[in-house]
Amino acid sequence: MSLLLQRLQGRRPDTAIILGSSLGPVAEAVSERIELPYHSLPGFPVPRVSGHAGKLVAGKLGGRDVAVLMGRAHPYETGRADAMEPVIIQLREAGISRLILTNAAGSLTASMRPGSIMMIDDHINLSGMNPLLGRTGDENFVPLTEAYDEKMRRGLLKAAVKAHVDLHRGVYVWLSGPSFETPAEIRMLQMIGGTAVGMSTVPETILARRHGLTVAGLSVITNLAAGIEGASPSHEETKREGEKAAHNMRLLLAEFFAGGS
Repeated sequence: MSLLLQRLQGRRPDTAIILGSSLGPVAEAVSERIELPYHSLPGFPVPRVSGHAGKLVAGKLGGRDVAVLMGRAHPYETGRADAMEPVIIQLREAGISRLILTNAAGSLTASMRPGSIMMIDDHINLSGMNPLLGRTGDENFVPLTEAYDEKMRRGLLKAAVKAHVDLHRGVYVWLSGPSFETPAEIRMLQMIGGTAVGMSTVPETILARRHGLTVAGLSVITNLAAGIEGASPSHEETKREGEKAAHNMRLLLAEFFAGGS
């Protein structure tokens, strides 16, 4: 039995949620909960970015057993795109087969305002990194034709209607950060079909697919990207707008699980 499964005290969630910046209030909706600090779980990162609490909360959300991870290791902190692999392996070994990734992102279109939630239909990797670089073995040629699971996406769309949450859809672009993009870079991302831009999620998607987990992705739009309506993003804005959107994220995910998805 895996160490994480032992620490879950009999709970057997099949879904884990990784929370992005300032989405901690989602974990507050978990009932019958236990909390496990990351530092008590070998291989889990101790977040060094504000807005990430660094603990795992296990319990029920929408009547379903879930594991909620409050924080992640970003490649821009570690210089490694595979920083979250030990976490994903432990989730799989604990019997978790589905992963919902959430993040804070900048909008590449003025019609998708701060405070919105966007479901990720696909992604573009412009970071120059890949968590599987340097490895051998055919299992590392991971197909990403359906990186974000169609069944989970249908469930999220259905849940959004029932929860009265306006759920956008689009393509998430990963850049390494931690500096924000220039207006010229944003214009390029718009031209190639991006809808939102951020500094996480894609490496976790690749790793999760490599290890056999199905994935869904949700972006909280915390700002208009650089140059759109004169925007100049900041981390303080990211945290502030993330906190505002956390209520709708909580409603959406609770309805997703309550509806049997």
